[in-house]
Amino acid sequence: MTRREPKAFMPKLFALIAVAAFSLAAVHAEDRVVYEPIDGPGKGKHIVLLSGDEEYRSEEGLPQLGKILSQRHGFKCTVLFAIDTNGVIDPNAQKSLSHPEALDSADLIIMALRYRNWPDETMKHFAGAYQRGVPIIGLRTSTHAFNGIKGRYENFNNFGKQVLGEKWVSHWGVHKKEATRGIIEPSAKNDPIMRGVEDIFGDTDVYEAAPPLDARILVRGQVLKGMKATDEPADYKKKRADKLEQGVNDPMMPIAWTREHKNEAGKVNKVVCTTMGSATDLENEGLRRLVVNGVYWGLGMEIPAKMNVALVGEYKPTNYGFNGFKKGTKPGDYELK
Repeated sequence: MTRREPKAFMPKLFALIAVAAFSLAAVHAEDRVVYEPIDGPGKGKHIVLLSGDEEYRSEEGLPQLGKILSQRHGFKCTVLFAIDTNGVIDPNAQKSLSHPEALDSADLIIMALRYRNWPDETMKHFAGAYQRGVPIIGLRTSTHAFNGIKGRYENFNNFGKQVLGEKWVSHWGVHKKEATRGIIEPSAKNDPIMRGVEDIFGDTDVYEAAPPLDARILVRGQVLKGMKATDEPADYKKKRADKLEQGVNDPMMPIAWTREHKNEAGKVNKVVCTTMGSATDLENEGLRRLVVNGVYWGLGMEIPAKMNVALVGEYKPTNYGFNGFKKGTKPGDYELK
């Protein structure tokens, strides 16, 4: 009897270890949402989406983009969040990015960040992906993604201007009163990223922006007199950041562009930047198509004439505004139902 006890005990021990390991994995996974792909052209590619802004509800918009890219196009998508110590999404937690290790296997990054101040342990994963030459798509406030970082990664405070091609300058349209109609740049009408893109509209305003000469402008933002797509273009003048006066739509500000940035490690990051990209902006099919086309372009994949960018599941984003995020929401709430 005594000799048999170890044999009987060992399977039970292994079972307990397996249960414990599974439980730890399950807890660990609660800090992010992973959309496993269906078959599609994106098979084998991993897209990491970084949410973390206090105003434009990236914590809602990026999960929807992740669903589209995984379920319509076959990419594995991981969405990371700013979370509090209880694992609840809190965009005001500027030092937080859940599970940054996902960036170590990223083939492309989509970021919608604002004034993040991540610790070195987090920044090293982002910096590592950037230095590998990972393609980057920056949405809305990503022009001012980082702020107040000190020490080894201090240069990332200028990431918007240096890499994406612009920093925060000003609200060119009147915030929350003048929406944006996207006007395709004539020279970009045949650009692959613009294939099938029509009728771009967003209820966020146009940002003032002056991308560098090496940027290829895709879309300009027509400031509207109101918040509806049918509103007329605004026709007043205002002073730019350099104090010169300019018609608000003469010329219109760039709101989407591409560039290829050679980073400090000698690698080239293919960049798509758009100053649109709130969760409500992403209700617009034209903008979603531009972003998805940008993913294909960044990864060097053929862009079909018109791909499926239809929303996946119910999508009713919260209106943008500071501290307007859904309280008590966790990453798991955005899993595929």
